[in-house]
Amino acid sequence: MDNTAAGIERFYREEFGRILATLIRLLGDFDLAEDAAQDAFASAVEQWPRDGLPENPRAWIIGVARHKAIDRLRRQARFNDRREELIRMAETGGDDAETDGAGTLPDERLRLIFTCCHPALADDARVALSLRTLCGLTTEEIARAFLTAPATMAQRLVRAKRKIRAARIPYEVPSPELIAERLDAVMAVIYLVFNEGYAASSGERLLRTDLCAEAIRLARILVALMPAETEPRGLLAMMLLHDARRDARIDERGEIVLLEEQDRKSWDHAQIAEGLAHSEAAIGADAHGPYAIQSAIAAVHSRAERADATDWRAIANLYARLVAIRPSPVIELNRAVAIAMADGPAAGLGLIDAIAASGDLRDYYLMWSARADLLRRLGRWSEAAESYRAALARVGSAPERRFLRRRLEEMSAKIKPS
Repeated sequence: MDNTAAGIERFYREEFGRILATLIRLLGDFDLAEDAAQDAFASAVEQWPRDGLPENPRAWIIGVARHKAIDRLRRQARFNDRREELIRMAETGGDDAETDGAGTLPDERLRLIFTCCHPALADDARVALSLRTLCGLTTEEIARAFLTAPATMAQRLVRAKRKIRAARIPYEVPSPELIAERLDAVMAVIYLVFNEGYAASSGERLLRTDLCAEAIRLARILVALMPAETEPRGLLAMMLLHDARRDARIDERGEIVLLEEQDRKSWDHAQIAEGLAHSEAAIGADAHGPYAIQSAIAAVHSRAERADATDWRAIANLYARLVAIRPSPVIELNRAVAIAMADGPAAGLGLIDAIAASGDLRDYYLMWSARADLLRRLGRWSEAAESYRAALARVGSAPERRFLRRRLEEMSAKIKPS
């Protein structure tokens, strides 16, 4: 990495989750760890451009954050109440293995996920808190993922952290007999981490390959921890198959390349082979597992040598199975798109209009962009332009905004003046 402001920002985005996970373990307090991490990064922004990079930037941040935490506790007049904890922090803070976490604790972030996914916490709070601490996502980004207001999400995060502190929920991967009760929430977190990397909800980049790689790494650990469970294999397969297309999803200018236009020769075929093997094992063992079904959908795309050879009817049927076991308006939307590809845009448009009328996805830009695309295919330029505008008003990432703007310009050019 470099020591410019841009380099430090990249380091922050890529390493914040790992650093925060370590600090939470060391300090035992989510808020204190997050505040201390932010203070340490602020110091890095001030010192690194002037003094140069430390030999181990991550260990430097953790060490500074630990001292910042002690300073905060002193200022808050809580030093006497937590003297023993602070002594422990001072003693463990100098251990390179403890602060760096590179070799002795390869599943540090998995511990954090299991802590956040304790059954004492509400379902949505588990996932939201994991995304905040694991990925460093902002409250606004998490709220967008949950299709809710930022103020509402902020309250959920505060309540979740208070609950962990009050209930003294341990920071650990639970014993095997207790893992199962948290498995669904843990897999949901890993999946959302991957989604944020695969299609970033905000910022200049469509892809955050660090998050995709971390989600796949965590899924591999989960599969190793629970070899008898099939759904972790389905989750791993799905992510491997999607991630195998990453190099074809953007062009040399960083612009979006649609699936139907991608150069399939540039897909990672070794990774596809691994993903297909996991998918076949997962769907063979549990044909009703939601992640196994989603991996089967990704497998249909991966097996198609050309876009026009994709078996969209099979994909639509798989989405129908998924809706039956895990009803969701987003899954209904994906099914509608698959039906449109199999039976024509008019068939899918009616389904999407029904979803839009329900209001469930009114703030979900992908519903508006999918509707706009079907209207475009039907030659209904004015209506397509209206839906593209609705999508533009809701989209977060710059590459997707540019893509939608280009589509809107195409529609505007086709609309005849009255």
